[in-house]
Amino acid sequence: MAVECVNTLVIGAGQAGVAMSEHLGSRGVPHLVVEKARIAEHWRTARWDSLVANGPAWHDRFPNMEFGDLGPDEFAPKERVADYFVAYAEKIKAPIRCGVEVTALRKQPDGHGFVAETPSGTIEAKSVVVATGPFQKPIIPAVVPAAAGIMQIHSNAYRNPSQLPAGAVLVVGAGSSGVQIAEELQRAGRKVYLAVGPHNKPPRRYRGKDFVWWLGVLGMWDAKTPHPGMEHTTIAVSGAYGGKTVDFRQLAWDGMTLLGRGKNYKDGVFHFGDDLAENIRMGDADYLSVLDAADAYVAKNNLNFPQEPDARKQTPDPDCMKHPLLQLNLKEAGVTSIIWATGFALDFNWVKMDIFDERGRPKHERGVSVVPGLYFVGLPWLSRRASSFIWGVWHDTKYVADHIVG
Repeated sequence: MAVECVNTLVIGAGQAGVAMSEHLGSRGVPHLVVEKARIAEHWRTARWDSLVANGPAWHDRFPNMEFGDLGPDEFAPKERVADYFVAYAEKIKAPIRCGVEVTALRKQPDGHGFVAETPSGTIEAKSVVVATGPFQKPIIPAVVPAAAGIMQIHSNAYRNPSQLPAGAVLVVGAGSSGVQIAEELQRAGRKVYLAVGPHNKPPRRYRGKDFVWWLGVLGMWDAKTPHPGMEHTTIAVSGAYGGKTVDFRQLAWDGMTLLGRGKNYKDGVFHFGDDLAENIRMGDADYLSVLDAADAYVAKNNLNFPQEPDARKQTPDPDCMKHPLLQLNLKEAGVTSIIWATGFALDFNWVKMDIFDERGRPKHERGVSVVPGLYFVGLPWLSRRASSFIWGVWHDTKYVADHIVG
C-alpha cells in the first residue's frame, strides 16, 4: 500500500476541520485534511429536511466570511450552512481530500509521529488533529424491543413527517432537535407525545437582541465547565419559523401531550417519570435568570434597550402538567413510531491509543491531548461552553494551531 507523509493531518472536514485548516494555513503549517464523505456531510445527511441553524446568520459563521444571501438575523437552512463551509474551504484553498476514511490511528513504533490507516493507503504525520465532531454514535436506549412492532429511529435519521407511518408519534427528548421535530409533526397534523427531561430554555430574543448575543456579553459562552449535574442538560431553542422562544405549555395547549422522562417499557406500556412539571419549571428558571442578568446588564451600562415586560408572562399550565400521564399504552394511543432525540456518544474506537477516560472522552487540556502531537477539536466543553458551536470551534482551533506551531 502507498505511504504518504505529511506534517499535520486533520481528520474530519466539518466546521472544526475547516477552521483548523484556516489557522494552520495562516501560520504556514503544511497539512492535509481528510474527510470520509463530503465537507460538512452531517449538515446535509444527518439532519431533518426543514432544519435551520439555531443561531442567526450574524453569529453562526466564521469571523471573516458572512452569509451574503441572508440577513444578519435570519436563520440559515441546513444546506446553506453546508454550502457555507464548502465555500469557505474554497476561499482559503484548504487542502481537503474527500472520500478518505481513517480506519485506525496509531503512534509510530518509535513513538515519534503517527500512522493513519485508510483503505487507499497509509498516511504518516508528525502531528494529528482529530476533528470528527460530537455527533458520532446515535444513542437509542434499549427500552422498546423491536418485537413491539413500532418504527423507531434516532433524530439523525428523521427527515420529514411523510417518512413515518400513519399514526401518532412519541418523541423522546426535548432539546433543540426533539422540540423542533415534535412541533413540525404537530403542524403536519400528527398526534404527538413529547417526553420532556431537564433542559435549559433561553429566550430567543430579549430587548432587541438574540439570546446568543446575551450569552456573549454576559460571559456565559465562556463558562469553563457545566454546573454539577447539568453535564447532559439539553438546550431547548429553535430558529424554525423565523425563530422563537420555545414554549412547552403552548405546545400542549395546541394539542401536544407532554410527558416526563421516559423510564421503561413493559407489555406494550411505556412508563414515564413524575417530573414533567419540575423539568418545565427548571427550564422557566433558566429562562428568567437570563432575563434578570440581561436587565442588570442594561441598567449597569445605561443602555437604551426597549423594555419587554411581556417576556415574563407565562402561558397557563396545561392539563398534562397538572395531571401528568405516568404511563402510555402505545397501541391504545395509536403510536406507530418513536423518534429518539437522545443525543450522541463519542466513538473513538479507531484511535488505537490509551488516552480515553471511562466514558470514552479523550484526556486533554483545551484540545491538547496527553499524547504529544495529538489534538482534539470540535467537542462539547473542549475549553468552554461555546466549544461545539461554529464560532466557538474557531477560537479552539486557533489555540490548537498556536500550540502546534509552538
